[in-house]
Formats: sequence, structure tokens, C-alpha cells
Amino acid sequence: MSWEHETVVAFSKSWGLFYLIAMAVGVLVYTFWPSNKKRFERAKDSILDGDDKPWK
Repeated sequence: MSWEHETVVAFSKSWGLFYLIAMAVGVLVYTFWPSNKKRFERAKDSILDGDDKPWK
């Protein structure tokens, strides 16, 4: 089976777009999933835990 260059390019552009949209939706679902709220709150607060003094 021999595919022409334009066919391969069109296929990869369309399926690549669907792939990136699916990944973005997956990241958003993971981010806003209710059971992950505590994990993200802990990560947000842990950045400031050791910053009560200037660096030496």
C-alpha cells in the first residue's frame, strides 16, 4: 500500500488535532476532579512552608 505525501499529512494533521484535544480534556478533568482538590491545595501550600527566612 503506497500512500501519497498529502494523504499522510492530512491524516496526521486531523488525528493529531483530535489527540491534542483529548489530552487537553484529560488534563482538565484530572485537574478539576473533586478528589484531587486536597492534593493540589497541599501542593500550593507546601511551596511556602520553608520560606520563613532569607537564603544564606
